[in-house]
Parts: sequence; C-alpha cells; structure tokens
Amino acid sequence: MEEIVFGIIVNGGDARSRAMSAIKEAKAGNIDKAKELIEEANDFLNKAHDIQTELIQNEAAGNKTEMSLLMVHAQDHLMNAMTVKDLAVEFIDTYFEILELKKGK
Repeated sequence: MEEIVFGIIVNGGDARSRAMSAIKEAKAGNIDKAKELIEEANDFLNKAHDIQTELIQNEAAGNKTEMSLLMVHAQDHLMNAMTVKDLAVEFIDTYFEILELKKGK
C-alpha cells in the first residue's frame, strides 16, 4: 500500500514543480515553455489521479483502505498540486496579456 500512496505523492510533487516552473517561465516571457510545463503538470496529475481513483473504486467495492498519516499526506500533495496548477494557468494568461499590452506601446 505504501508504494501506491507514494505514487500519489511523487506524481503530485512533480506536477506542482512543473506548475511552479511554468509560472517562472511565463514571468520571464517564455509563454510557450510555460504552456509546455503545464501540459507536463497535467500528465503527472493524471497519473496521481488515476491512482487515487483506483483506491476510491476499491473502497466503493468494499475493500477498505487503511487511513494512515501517509495517505493523508498523499491527498494533501495531490490537492495542493491541483490548486497550484490551476493558479499557474491563470498566471500564464495574465503574463501573456501583460506581454501583449507591452508590445502595443
């Protein structure tokens, strides 16, 4: 079970890292690179979400999952990564608009 939970933690952490890097790239004016990093973040989030979905389906089928501090930590990582990715998309859009306005001067 620990190996499964670590799959959520690792993929969630990788997604969050890509999303934070995307914000930095957008701030530097590298919008295409930022969007590429967001796609990578989405890939990692999908992997983590697939693991979570399997756990939920198993529990719905009557196979209870032991709730541990590690499991709570994994869920926290996943939710944090999802939030950071969503905010990164908004930052990228904002930085893109700023760049476009600066070009118009």
